[in-house]
Amino acid sequence: MRLLRLLTGAFLLLQPIAARAQTVWDMPSEYPQSAMSGLGVTAFAQHVAELSAGKLLIQPSFDGAKGIRSADMLTAIAERRVAAGDAFAGALEAEDAIFALPSLPFLVTSIADARRLADLARPYIVTALHNRGQRLLYLTPWPPSGIWSKAPLKTVSELSGLSVRTYDKISREVFASAGAKATSISFADTMPKLVDGSINAVLSSGDGGAGRGLWQYLPYFSEITYSMPMSVASVNQAVYDGLAPELREAVDIASRQTETELWLALSTRLGENYARMRDNGVTIDTHPAPAIVAALQSGAAAAQQAWCARSGPACEQVLGAFKAGKP
Repeated sequence: MRLLRLLTGAFLLLQPIAARAQTVWDMPSEYPQSAMSGLGVTAFAQHVAELSAGKLLIQPSFDGAKGIRSADMLTAIAERRVAAGDAFAGALEAEDAIFALPSLPFLVTSIADARRLADLARPYIVTALHNRGQRLLYLTPWPPSGIWSKAPLKTVSELSGLSVRTYDKISREVFASAGAKATSISFADTMPKLVDGSINAVLSSGDGGAGRGLWQYLPYFSEITYSMPMSVASVNQAVYDGLAPELREAVDIASRQTETELWLALSTRLGENYARMRDNGVTIDTHPAPAIVAALQSGAAAAQQAWCARSGPACEQVLGAFKAGKP
């Protein structure tokens, strides 16, 4: 509930602060303001404004309004086209394999799993960002991903009829191995393809405002718990270093507060999403056909092995440690 209050009140606070702010950071996200990523950016902006007494202002933008997709976010930050940004981690695998870890299929099945994996991966994500001249602000957890479709999925053979939007290279390969026609595109580019009919299914949690767009075209949701992915918020290190010490401290505190609130929000998010989806005519299959899940899981083992081959020491030190500690 705190994040919802932040969402409704943030810009009322930020507008008068903008007039006296000494420094302004643009911080885009390709997701809607009411999705988890949007909530994170909004909360972070308000915390920074409060903690800096208006001396630093975060200027958020949503729905890809800046024309920057997640895959290009780190480049945009490195080039100082924006000071900071929020990006879906899986889309950043070309930058470093560690970013794809949270969206490995059928690895994480609970919030406790997701948080433990995030904690294990954090030092490696920090290093990957540091190597690109950036500083981690906070991680954003997402609810579990499922399949949105035009028609209910009852048999494994129906996977071959899907033209599905996936969110990273790994999910594209997993769905293709199960017979689907899979395309990895950003969420911001998904809606036009739903409108023109070139895709008829989407891998997504449909969180927040994202679901509002999807249920217009895809009235069925299969709860396969494919993954519980993350987004990464980062800032140009030189921009951060250029702040006065008290403003750097404000950013650090705001980052910790934001991530804490996002994990708390996640605990009720799935139920809230499902209630809203059902209210808008979505049929949710909470027990999808085991054969469908098995067909996708058959590609998951290969995906994990391929990721290990790309990730080097992180395979054993992060993925291995996570599996070893999983009940």
